[in-house]
Amino acid sequence: MEPLRCCISDKINIDNDSLDSIISYFEIIKIKKGAFFSESGKICRKMAFIESGYLRMYDIAEGKEITFWIGSNGKFITSLSSFIFESENYWNIQALTDCTLYVISRENHFKLCKEQPKWLEFDNVLLAHSFALLERSMFAQLHTTAQQRFETLLKEEPALFNHVPLQHIASMLGITPESLSRLRNKLAQSNS
Repeated sequence: MEPLRCCISDKINIDNDSLDSIISYFEIIKIKKGAFFSESGKICRKMAFIESGYLRMYDIAEGKEITFWIGSNGKFITSLSSFIFESENYWNIQALTDCTLYVISRENHFKLCKEQPKWLEFDNVLLAHSFALLERSMFAQLHTTAQQRFETLLKEEPALFNHVPLQHIASMLGITPESLSRLRNKLAQSNS
């Protein structure tokens, strides 16, 4: 679980005993491409750190799949409001590739929050990061062009374009797959 250890110790100052205690609450699971980590309409009682692979958060609106976010190596994923409040989950979280995940249950998460101050500190960092990501995404949809969103994603997550179907990337960017193809072709022409 070295990637998870590194993720935590990169975000907060933590001693090895506290880190070992936190890590002991996670279990390693592998899920196959196409399998669901969590489904819409149910309660999500687990959170995962992605060691390898890609998971997509999406919903279906008016018969169309709308991708909200794609989680990749080194990131945490859950349906946050469902996980915290035990409310109905809005999102499907599905493996786009075979994945190795480190999973913590809701019960163990809250047990750690009470028993391990360093987990609570890290959890606050995760929560702040989640809100910042949501805020940034909303701002981008309102104030940037499709080309700017595409170029930012390409710069920040270039591997997505090699492992994730383009229709999911286009949906996450709020554009059609055809528009994404045009943007990619335009970029390729300008680089040649």
